[in-house]
Parts: sequence; C-alpha cells; structure tokens
Amino acid sequence: AVLKEGQGTARNAVTHYTVIARYKGFSLVRCELETGRTHQIRVHMAYKGHPLVGDVIYGGGRTQFEAANKHLINGQCLHAKELSLTHPKTGKLMHFECELPEDMKKLIEKLEKTIL
Repeated sequence: AVLKEGQGTARNAVTHYTVIARYKGFSLVRCELETGRTHQIRVHMAYKGHPLVGDVIYGGGRTQFEAANKHLINGQCLHAKELSLTHPKTGKLMHFECELPEDMKKLIEKLEKTIL
C-alpha cells in the first residue's frame, strides 16, 4: 500500500517507469525497480491511476477492451523481460531474460490497432 505520513509503518519502495507506447485508454510501460516489494509495480501503477490490464485486485480488469479480450488475459498483464538479483544464500549475482509470451504479444497487436 502507499501510505501517507503518519498512517503507519511503511517500507520504502521505488519504481521508475517509462511509457513505451500509448493506445486508446492504455499504455505499454517499462518499469525499473530500485526495491523489490511484494506487488510493488501493481500497487504503484494503481496508485497513479493506471492499474495493470487484468489486475482485478488493484483496479484493472474492468474495461470493455479487457472483457472483449479475456481469452488473451491470464491475470495481470505484467512480464519480467529481464531480472537480476543476488542469490540470498550464495551472494552470487543472477541474471534472467525471457521474451514476451505469445498471449501478451497478441494483446499488444490488438492495442496497436487502437493507437491515438
């Protein structure tokens, strides 16, 4: 949760984002995290008024586009293309990369047809 001063104990969480493409009612964004909090991207984007497509917990999943494309949406549309972390036991830096899944590629293709 995003807490205001005096609302309770919060841990710092920092997300940097860049808009990659804009569509009618949606945007494709790249997020870089300084911290790794549970649901961090989902919480920050919802707080900014831009919940993730398909994220019914944090305010997404409510548009006509999402209803019409349910077959392409398997939960929140969030994908880690690249992930680096320090292994908690060995201390070794680990790096992983994974291309966008086909269902998300198809969803983006549909969104591209709605470019402003």
